[in-house]
Amino acid sequence: MSAPLLSVRGLDKKFGGLAAVQQVDMDLHPGVLTALVGPNGAGKTTLFNLITGNIPADSGEVLLDGASIRGRSPHHIARLGVARSFQDLRLFARMTVRENVLAAIEHTAWLWQPGGRSARRAREAAVEQALERTGLTAQANARAMDLAYAERKFLSVARILATGSRIWLLDEPASGLDLHSRARFVSLVRQAAAEGVTICLIEHNLDIVTELADRIAFLDRGAKLAEGDPQDILRDPELIGIYFGERRT
Repeated sequence: MSAPLLSVRGLDKKFGGLAAVQQVDMDLHPGVLTALVGPNGAGKTTLFNLITGNIPADSGEVLLDGASIRGRSPHHIARLGVARSFQDLRLFARMTVRENVLAAIEHTAWLWQPGGRSARRAREAAVEQALERTGLTAQANARAMDLAYAERKFLSVARILATGSRIWLLDEPASGLDLHSRARFVSLVRQAAAEGVTICLIEHNLDIVTELADRIAFLDRGAKLAEGDPQDILRDPELIGIYFGERRT
């Protein structure tokens, strides 16, 4: 396995007396899909928020290409190539699908941005490619609020695709998808990983985890209990018991 692109070392976060993330270590490698698994409240989304700078860590490090990005603003981390989705999607409801995707690369689309027509064509090509790969070309001029739920999910992924980010942090991107849409999603994510994208996925559907994950990191009560091969993790009776609500003493 190649050197990690992003590493978390000793990451810790408390909210009052609640330890949301406890001394978590984790490595994300190029072309490898890691699934974050654990019961509700395990700290999975909080870990994403710490990595992306949405909330500050109390201690520990987040390293990108070996350099610390802890304390950087979310938009700065995003521009370094760390993109994420949210459970609540955070789309611009009254903007079109195409406008939503273009907005994701707005820092390269300012009127005074250098590059002229060539750069503009490159931006437009990135948007159209993202729409094509997510199956949204026919809906390009529809408002986000008028899309079916599954198409909104794919729009959130299209926004990430258009940025060309090296790291995708996906927070329950397949939740609520029908079987056909789920197959589309699995194919899309597999293609991205095959192209070398580093992917970390929060997912409660263990069937999707089994289909996609190269590795699993299992969290409970903010602590990483195990990390490794999906089959080994999912065959561990203690971990599966925790996942389905049998608490540790």
